[in-house]
Order: sequence, then structure tokens, then C-alpha cells
Amino acid sequence: MNKKIYISLFALFSSLSVFAQQHYSLRKCLEIGLEKNYSIRIVKNDEQASANTANAAYAGLLPTVDLSAGYGADVTSSKSTARASGETKSSYNYLDEDFRAGVQLNWTVFDGFGLWTNYKQLKLMKEQGMLQTRISIEDFMAEMASEYYNFIQQKIRLKNFRYAVKLSKERMRIVEERYNIGNFSKLDYQQAKVDFNADSAKYMKQQETLKSSVIRLNELMANAQVNDKIFIPDTIIDVDVSLNYNQLESNMLMNNTDLLRSDQSSSMAQLDLKKVLSRNYPYVKINAGYNLNRYKYEIAANKRVDNWGLSTGVTVGFNIFDGKRAADRKNARLKIESKKLEREDVELSIRANFNNLWQAYRNNIEVLYLERQNVIAAQENYDIAHERYLLGDLSGFEMREAQKSLLDAEERILAAEYNTKMCEISLMQISGNIMSYLKN
Repeated sequence: MNKKIYISLFALFSSLSVFAQQHYSLRKCLEIGLEKNYSIRIVKNDEQASANTANAAYAGLLPTVDLSAGYGADVTSSKSTARASGETKSSYNYLDEDFRAGVQLNWTVFDGFGLWTNYKQLKLMKEQGMLQTRISIEDFMAEMASEYYNFIQQKIRLKNFRYAVKLSKERMRIVEERYNIGNFSKLDYQQAKVDFNADSAKYMKQQETLKSSVIRLNELMANAQVNDKIFIPDTIIDVDVSLNYNQLESNMLMNNTDLLRSDQSSSMAQLDLKKVLSRNYPYVKINAGYNLNRYKYEIAANKRVDNWGLSTGVTVGFNIFDGKRAADRKNARLKIESKKLEREDVELSIRANFNNLWQAYRNNIEVLYLERQNVIAAQENYDIAHERYLLGDLSGFEMREAQKSLLDAEERILAAEYNTKMCEISLMQISGNIMSYLKN
């Protein structure tokens, strides 16, 4: 009775332990990473810095107002001689003081639309900051998704190696029994033992590879305890074989971040030309101020003089020649042409990458279908070989080859699934659709 109670309690606690484990779906990993990952947080700070400067004041469209105050003092000695009488008068160390305070306003009202161009450039820089954040997020999501499915791949591979160890152990058991009764030679037994040890070594090495994937996932999620266990409920690599070429291509031309960044660079070059052309216009500046000055004299006729009042002024100017305007204008137009060519080059490169990815994606799907048939055939072949081996109609070498053929088939189908998934992730990223992984 007590034994049954202990067994029941152990089962209960085991169930509670499994239930208490946090399940990490791909969506959950992405959400945690987007919130905590250090690189994402840094790029968001950079985006905010760009947003903070995208205003009229930073562009110079608003006036500047300065408040100033000052104090000055002169300590002077003098000696004077009258021409008529020859009388000499001396004054020593007399103090003259000057107090001044004022408010000054300066405003460039017009400078050929240069300030407005500055404002547009600042707003464009804000958009560039937002786009850079999006690029970083998409790169992070692609990396996280790749590592997530790499973890599943390594977990499946560990399971396959565990199965291989089980098969080798069973074969070694059979050979040992046959060896003890004289049906198999010691060579057969030693070879079975060598194969078992080799499979065991692969299994232990695979545990290390799986642990490395766990550490990488924790790192991407900015988990300080990088050795923490991660429980991922997915046991297969779920491949989406329904992607549509035309839809992905259309989305790519509209949403690809590299193309959007090239468009922004072209817009910035256009604004640079406008800034150069703004030097062909006159400029208008106004200033206004209110000043208070107080002078105190120790020996002058006036003991104190106070001055206060409003001052205003308007400055209109025009730069007739600066020696660089023509060259700057030509260079600005060349820059626009270069940005246009860069944009076309980026689009061509993206189209090439997209089509290479699509070709690899479709080819891997075909390979995946083929390998699924092969693994079925390899399993049947192994089952037949195992039966013959038990009957003594098959050598240890042939049995090992059948086992290896099955494991190779399982490895190839796993590689095909993973490669297809990597192509899918890359296609989703290049088409600007990778954010859809947050909805699954």
C-alpha cells in the first residue's frame, strides 16, 4: 500500500513539475526577445533620438531668445594740469561701474527655403530611424525563428541518435548471446561493441549541440541565466508548403526594407539639392531686444545714468558669389543619379536573392517529399534485415548497413525539413512578411 502511495505521489509531483514548466512557442520567444533583447532596445533608443530632433526648433525655423546680464567696473587714477593757471589736480582710485541686462530675439525669417528643407530632412531622418528599428527587428525575428527550429532539429536528431543507441544495444545483446553459445565469433561481438560505442559517442556529442542551442535561445531572449532549461512543445519542423511566388514578389517590391531604405536615401539626396538651390535666394533676418544699462560714476558730473529701451532691426542680404555653388549643384545632381542607380542595383540584387531562395524552397519541398518515401522504405528494409539477422541469415556488417541506411534516411529528411524552413523564413523576411510569425 505504501509503495502505491509513493508511486502515486511521485507521478503527481512529476505531472505538476511538467505543468509548471513554461512552454516556449515561437511566438512567445519572439515576444520576450522583442521586449528584452539588448540590441533591439538600443536601436529603439536610437530611433527615439532621431524623433526628438524632428521638430521646427531643431531645424532653425523658430527664433532664438537670449537673456544676458553683465557687470563692469573701472578703477582709475588721473592727473590734470590747467593750461591757464597751471594748477594740478589729481584723483586716485575712483570707481566707475556699469550694469547691463537685456533680452535679445534673433530670427531667420527666410533663407531660400533652406530651413524648411532642414525640417524635411529631420523628419526623413526620423523615418529612417523607424525603418532601421524595423530592419533590426526583422533580422532579430529571422535569427530567433532560425534558432528556434534549429533547437527542434537538434532535439529530433538527439532522439534519432538515442534510437540508434537502442538499436546498437539490441544488436550487441543478440551478438553476445550468440557468441556465448558459439554461433558468432568474437570479431562479431567486438564489432557490435565498437558500433554501440560509436553511436553512444554521437548521442553524447549531440547533447552538447542541443545545449548550445538552448544557450543561444536564452541569449536572444536576454535571459541572464543562459543555462536555464527551455521547454518547447513543438516536436516537428512545421513546413509551410503553400507560399505563393507572385504574392511574395509583390509584397517584396512594396515592403522590402532594403528597397525602402534606398528610397529614403534618394529622397535625402533630393533634399540636399534643394538646400544647395536655396542659396540662390536672398535671406531675411530680424532681431529685437530690450536692454537696460546703468552707469555709476564716482567723480563725474553725473553720479548715475540709466538707459533702457527697445531695439529692433531687419537684415536683408543676398550672396552674390561664393565660388562653390555651381560645383555643389552639379555634385548634388550627380548624387541623385547615383542614388537612383543604387536603388536599381539593390532591386536587382533583391530579385536575384528572392528567386534563388524560391528555387531552393521549391527544390527542398521536392526533396522533402522524396525523403519521406525513402524513410518509409528504409524502415521496412531495416525491419526485414532485423528479422533475417535474428534468424542468422544476415551478417553483422549487413545489419549495420541496414541500420545506417535508416539513420541516414532520417537525417536526410530532417535536413530537408530544416532547409525548407530556413528558405521559408528567408522568403518571409525578404518579402517583408516575417512579422506574421507573431500572429501564429
